[in-house]
Amino acid sequence: MTEIIGIRFKDVGKIYSFDPKGETYTPKERVIVETARGLELGYVVLANRMVEDEEIVPPLKPIVRRAAEKDITQDLENREKEAQAFQVCKKKIEEHSLEMQLVNVEYTFDRNKILFHFTADGRIDFRELVRDLASVFHTRIELRQIGVRDEAKMVGGIGICGCALCCNTFLEDFHSVSIKMAKEQSLSLSPIKISGTCGRLMCCLKYEQAAYEDLLANTPQHGSIVKTPDGTGKVVDVQLLRGNLKVKLDDMPDATPRCYHKDQCRCLKKGNIRLTPEEQAAMKELDEK
Repeated sequence: MTEIIGIRFKDVGKIYSFDPKGETYTPKERVIVETARGLELGYVVLANRMVEDEEIVPPLKPIVRRAAEKDITQDLENREKEAQAFQVCKKKIEEHSLEMQLVNVEYTFDRNKILFHFTADGRIDFRELVRDLASVFHTRIELRQIGVRDEAKMVGGIGICGCALCCNTFLEDFHSVSIKMAKEQSLSLSPIKISGTCGRLMCCLKYEQAAYEDLLANTPQHGSIVKTPDGTGKVVDVQLLRGNLKVKLDDMPDATPRCYHKDQCRCLKKGNIRLTPEEQAAMKELDEK
């Protein structure tokens, strides 16, 4: 067993484990730690706890010290410098006529490096831009191209639900989402309705997927052959959350399909969720983004 504490560097970011070196820390305490980028100021989100050794991702670095007042002041100064650096970099991008969009600027705590995050449609030759920025700031410069989901997480915004973006408020990592989830949840496959502000599939498709998978495992799907109290028939419609099935009975092919609860039916042959030609076209449009 190993004692660790959890540190976060951004309000909505990953939690990293560090060695407390016998000290006791409480949530919200500010600390200085050594990272791959150098010294960083973070805050405690998980107090001292013991975890299994196999849960640790080596190397487990120690806490350098508790943050002093001067450290807090330096961090505030860094935020101000980031705003200034943003404007400088934006101007330099225009001077070099580069097809890139500056998203965010980040100083490391010890000011040994400045990271410029940007988006672009393709590869960008920014070597001249780096030289110009280095001559202005006299420190290490790193330009990092990010995707549209990372941009949304950094910038924030309002989703189609009317709430602040999940990735900008509480999601630590992006979930893997697929068009199959939208289909299984009986959602419209219109790109406008299932795409987030970033233009990719909405992260919230993942939230209820486990519940839908459980329902799908116990509910006959469209095209299934089932045994009903009135005879054998084919499922032509499914209300997954209510558990209702519309079944076209074999003995009454011209009659209106009858509605049954799934508990009243026994599945004889499973059907599959299939995409209509229109849905396949919508899926292709999303995949090509």
